[in-house]
This record gives sequence, C-alpha cells and structure tokens, in this order.
Amino acid sequence: MENTIIGDKIVSARKKAGLSQALVAEQLFISPQAVGKWERGESIPDIVTITRLAKILGVDLNYFSESMKSPDTEPVSDRTSGPIDNTERTIKEEVNPSGSAERRLLTNFNGSALAETDFAGVSAQKRKFIGSDLRGSDFSGADLTGSSFMGSNVHGANFDGANLTDCSFSALDLTDAKFNGAILVRTEFSSSDLSGAKFSNAKLVDVKLSTSDLRKTIFENCSFNGVDFKSSDLSGISLDGQTFLGVKFDNTSLKDASFKGALLKNVSFRPTFALTNRYYKTLKTISFDGATMDKLTYAALKGIGVSLSNVRIN
Repeated sequence: MENTIIGDKIVSARKKAGLSQALVAEQLFISPQAVGKWERGESIPDIVTITRLAKILGVDLNYFSESMKSPDTEPVSDRTSGPIDNTERTIKEEVNPSGSAERRLLTNFNGSALAETDFAGVSAQKRKFIGSDLRGSDFSGADLTGSSFMGSNVHGANFDGANLTDCSFSALDLTDAKFNGAILVRTEFSSSDLSGAKFSNAKLVDVKLSTSDLRKTIFENCSFNGVDFKSSDLSGISLDGQTFLGVKFDNTSLKDASFKGALLKNVSFRPTFALTNRYYKTLKTISFDGATMDKLTYAALKGIGVSLSNVRIN
C-alpha cells in the first residue's frame, strides 16, 4: 500500500517536471526499469536515493513522507471534532482496572509532524514511526523496545541512553543523530544515511548495519559483538581502539578504513561472491597498525596479502 502511494507521488512529480523515466534514471545513475518499479509500487528507493530524487523532481522530502501513512491509521477528523495539537494527538490517558491513571503513547505515530518533540524517558515499546518528521526529537532514556522507524526524517534526533533492543531503522535520514550509551541489541539499521551520527560508549550486540552509508558515522569507545555490516560503505572510517568479536564485514566497502589498536577476534572480511582484484586491493588499504587479533582472523587476512607487520596475535 505505502509503496503504491509513493509510486503515484513519483509519477505525478515526474510528469509535472516534464521528465521521462529515462531522464530521471540518467540523473540517478540507475536503469529506467528501476524507476518504473518505483512508480508501479514494486519497490521504493532508499533514503539516500529518495533525497536525490526529491531534488531532481523539485519537491520537498515531506512530499513523499506525508503520504506514508499506515493503512490502519485513523483520520484525525474521526477521532475528534475540535482542533488539537500534535502532542495531544499522540498521547492519550488511560485508566487501568485498579483506578490509577497512566499515560500511554498511541501504538502508531505514522505520518506525524513531530519535529523537536520531547519523548525523553517515555516507555514506548513496539511503536511505529513511519513517514514521520522527527527532526531534532529527544528520545534520550526512552524505552523503545521493538519499535519501527521507516521512511522518516530523524535528522539530529537524540537517542542517548535509549533502549533500542529489537528496534528497526529503515530508509531513514539519521544524519547527526546521537546514540551515546544507547542499548543496541538486535537493532537493525538498513538503507539509511548515518552521516555525522555518533555512537559512543555503546555496546552493539547482534546489531545489523546493512546497505547503509557509514562513511561519516562516528564510533567512539564502542564494542561490537556479533555485528553485521553487510553491504555498507565504511570507506575512510576510523574504528581505532575498539573491540570486534564475531563481527562480519562481508561485501563491505572498507577502503582506507582504520582499525589501529583495535581488538579483533573471529572477524570476517569477505566479498559476497568470489574475491575480486578490486576487493583485494581495497582490503590492502586498511590500517591494522597496533591491532590485536586471534590466530584465525590473522591468518585469513594474511592469506590475501593484507599488511599485518605491526599486529599482535593473541
């Protein structure tokens, strides 16, 4: 349903701009068939592509996000006869059988304008934030276990100390977001722009960071346990002095990445298919100066010619 609505939006804006599918595809460096699939609702572009698409079509990002509402979202006009602000629309008070009142966030916040909203410390498990404007919102210390964020603008949001266990972040603008001390267990980030996002003093356990732009993401004093970076771009990133246990960098771009002084155990650096000359050359640009590795990780890298002259085996 959401894919179809976004597809219709793309068709409308493209025709209004007087552009053919081929011209749009040419400017995005993709095939016209891919544009056709978007317009038919067979797929949707990731957040990086949709940002470029908005510029090409001369529309604002909100042009797409406003249409991304959940099918089960009830219209505001059906819920109330008078005007209400965003906070009143997204929060309701319920009374439990014992008679004590407790505040509970609504299940869904889809298509909501919630920029700079204060969610600090709330308990909001298994909520949905789809196609919403969450720029600069404060989720610090919140319990967001099992919640889903998709196709939203989360630029500059604060997740410091938040519980993000089993959360899903997909096709988002997460630039400059903060995750200091956040609880990241089985959290999934996919097809998202994390430029300037900062993860510090965090333990990432069984986290997936797939098909995402991480070139300008900041990781400081973090430990990675069972993390999967499949098909993400970490070119030029600094991961110095951090801990990697059972981590996968499969089909990941790591050109000029740095693992100086890092601890690596049971870490995988593999392409999806056969080891190509290009991938081989990319691995040789990584700096492992002063790193500590287990014997298997060391042997795997040494076997493909990676320079490990100043690496300690433990």
